[in-house]
Amino acid sequence: MPELPDLQVFSHNLEKALLHKELKSVTVKNAKKLQTTPAALAAALDGQMLEHIRRVGKELHFVFKNGHVLGMHLMLHGKLYFFQKKNEEKYTIVELLFGDGAGLALTDFQAAANVFLDPEEKEAPDALSADFNDSYLQTQLAKKKVTIKKYLLDQHNVLGIGNAYADDILWDAKISPFSVCNKIPAVQVKVLLKSIKKILQDAEKKILKHHPDIINGEVRDFMLVHNAKLKESPGGAEIKKDTGGGRKTYYTDEQVLFE
Repeated sequence: MPELPDLQVFSHNLEKALLHKELKSVTVKNAKKLQTTPAALAAALDGQMLEHIRRVGKELHFVFKNGHVLGMHLMLHGKLYFFQKKNEEKYTIVELLFGDGAGLALTDFQAAANVFLDPEEKEAPDALSADFNDSYLQTQLAKKKVTIKKYLLDQHNVLGIGNAYADDILWDAKISPFSVCNKIPAVQVKVLLKSIKKILQDAEKKILKHHPDIINGEVRDFMLVHNAKLKESPGGAEIKKDTGGGRKTYYTDEQVLFE
């Protein structure tokens, strides 16, 4: 699943190609998860100028001049493709065709990716926002008895962090993913916050540098520990893998367990 750094780059590249274009038509090819009608979607967006594309947590929001927003969640296997005049991609969920013939298709062979009109404001702060700060994190963790990895993945707590980057963040902060939130010392919470910002921002820069035009997939070849091909961390410790909870967690003995 694309995570925050991937989606940051996608939004940047989508804006380069589509910003200030007039949407000729939005066509729903698979309405399985559509929460409004295709007609309502078209009525709100057809003929409108695209003014902005922003990442909100794990979603992409296409903002149009009339104030309507097309939200998009890629889920696990959703992919975006540019096309010219005619979309020939298989498993298309929705396609956007602009007045100059430029087009964008969202596909998913599992049909789990979805679009939605005018998404509600998120209550949790984004991982890269100023609101996600030391005061917020200290207060939040003091009240939580769940593991720190579970906390980071919960989009009701913080927006944008996914499974892969949670592992690298916690390794960088030297905190075990199995640590209990309210047992983590305040000094380590400060370290964790710095690691969150650093790991996510550095990843975005690396993706942009090596895959400057990417709008689909996920880039993981630079991951520090969340990488099945790695045997040791950058610090030389053996990388261990846990598959509890239905997800893979990569960690090392360099990380301190607070419980």
